[in-house]
Amino acid sequence: MAEGTFIDIDKAPQMKRGGGIVTRPLIVQHNTPGAKFTTGMTRFPPGEGAPMHSHNCDEQVTVLEGTGIYEVDGVVTELKQHDTTYIPAGLPHRFHNTGDGPMAILWIYASPEVTRTFTATGETVAHLSAADMMVAD
Repeated sequence: MAEGTFIDIDKAPQMKRGGGIVTRPLIVQHNTPGAKFTTGMTRFPPGEGAPMHSHNCDEQVTVLEGTGIYEVDGVVTELKQHDTTYIPAGLPHRFHNTGDGPMAILWIYASPEVTRTFTATGETVAHLSAADMMVAD
């Protein structure tokens, strides 16, 4: 029988992604070998967000806290707590905090190996690698 994994959120590592954006990887290959998906949470300070990008796999995002926007194909949708998005692989999109306080999201990728392609440059990087920054500090 397979062994389960427990992640204590208070002990989960934090990754600084630029502009005060912080990510906590949760279910990722290095801590959960064999998982067929990748999950984590990202917190955006007011006025910050992810640049337009796409992934090699489907993504689901749920807003845990705060408000913001989701943009795809030039269409901007306002987001509030618990709103959820589904983004097919290869679809350029972005999230941005438009509120006065932090915006936190839970993200789930439908693959254990995730890449991010930045729309502006066409550069593809490994998800959560040193090159996978949201904002240059």
